[in-house]
Amino acid sequence: MNALLSSPQPLPVALQQPAPDPSRRRLVGSHPLDRKGLDRFNQVLARLHRAPLDCDQLASAARQLAQVPATVREPDCIRQRLRRATVIGLMVADPAWRPANDAIDPARLVLDYVRSDRDLIPDNLPRLGRLDDAIVVDAAWPQLADEVDCYLDYCRVRRVEAELRGCEASQFTFGRDDWERARRAEAIWIAHCRAVSKRSYLPSPATYFRVC
Repeated sequence: MNALLSSPQPLPVALQQPAPDPSRRRLVGSHPLDRKGLDRFNQVLARLHRAPLDCDQLASAARQLAQVPATVREPDCIRQRLRRATVIGLMVADPAWRPANDAIDPARLVLDYVRSDRDLIPDNLPRLGRLDDAIVVDAAWPQLADEVDCYLDYCRVRRVEAELRGCEASQFTFGRDDWERARRAEAIWIAHCRAVSKRSYLPSPATYFRVC
């Protein structure tokens, strides 16, 4: 898997720690968090098996992220998770790919949230507007990582197949079953090549000469 997808920068540690005073802070940047919006947000997190967050945790996380240079459009930890959301969107929208059953609901839940204009933090809030989207993606990732990994490999194999055929990937049928067969054939070929390579490095048996 792409390194930026598999090993992103961590989200602020405040999101993992209980707030000492949950009612203390309510501002994310200049945006005040409202209770109804927070309740809707936590309902999404609950469906993704993530513990709820309170306003103070979100405000504390925003303060940590606000320390990045003003020239930075958005912190790396947010940008990298939005990249994950983009790949999830491509996977769901690809008509040739059949996602695993247990990945469909969390994928759609992520996409519904990140594309909504009724999320907890306004997307146009400078640098911090996609923090809630990043949290949702992060909460869903344990359920989606393996499937996204399969989809990215499927795209790789489909590109190879297109090159072999000398055409665009859209010009032939290549679905999940085709990818699985191709992966099995690839694994057999790799094992064969390794075996041949290993044999080529074994010492040749000694040559015997007979003296007449």
